[in-house]
Amino acid sequence: MEITGRLTADATVSTTKKDRQVVNFSIAINDSYRQKDTGELKEITTYIDCAYWLSAKVTSWLRKGALVQLYGRIGMNVYNDMEGKAVGSLNFHVKDIKLLAFPKKGNSNTEAVTPVAAGAAQGSGDEKDNLPF
Repeated sequence: MEITGRLTADATVSTTKKDRQVVNFSIAINDSYRQKDTGELKEITTYIDCAYWLSAKVTSWLRKGALVQLYGRIGMNVYNDMEGKAVGSLNFHVKDIKLLAFPKKGNSNTEAVTPVAAGAAQGSGDEKDNLPF
């Protein structure tokens, strides 16, 4: 399965009792639709908790506002809270991460400005290269 969204906060690394590291982060997926009867545009946001077990090195790239494309499988945790109310959360077990855009530097705004995906427009050669490497 493939999903695309923006990180809601910087990724964190946790270590299990067996000394395995996992990168945890959450993404927001924005979508919209028009209501049939009123024609009003409704916007919805879905938040998904993600776990990446393959390498903790990606943590430095996974910053709040970054646009990522994730490949893996989705799961759901359902439980009853202290009040007996059913609560659920979506979880995505990530196998591969593609960083599509970085967040703006020095700005808490979540707009991305640097596309990384292949096929990004190339300048006339007079412009400075925006790639991080």
